[in-house]
Amino acid sequence: MFVVEIARVFDQNKIEYALVGGFAVALHGVVRGTVDVDLIIHLSEKSFVAAEKALRGLGLQSRLPVDAKQVFQFREEYIQNRNLIAWSFYDAKNPARVVDVIITLDVKKIETEIKKINGVSVRIIARRDLIKMKKASGRPQDLADVEALEKLS
Repeated sequence: MFVVEIARVFDQNKIEYALVGGFAVALHGVVRGTVDVDLIIHLSEKSFVAAEKALRGLGLQSRLPVDAKQVFQFREEYIQNRNLIAWSFYDAKNPARVVDVIITLDVKKIETEIKKINGVSVRIIARRDLIKMKKASGRPQDLADVEALEKLS
């Protein structure tokens, strides 16, 4: 399972991360179809470089024509002037393998939980912070996720 591969490689490389997005919603108990893996990391150059190396090690390539140091250096400009919220990676041989690294939120500023998938520990955003994040986006799918997550209480 792709999400497990990501968790393993991030843990092996000591990269702080948390799953967010559809996989986090599903792991909190809401049935939700998704293909891409959304995650957040620590907003530091070191973490960006480590994440890029780890994802490339899984056969993924960045959709941006710049490296991790440049993504980190120009992060604010990308967010403010280009409406870029995620640094996307994909597998040219398997289009179902997509990872979006959210560049607007720092993993150190949220609560996380551990969930087991096939015996592997996977770090996900805590439900309360996931709800807050999805409310802030305002997208219809995110608001539907909020409604479903709130019903779990």
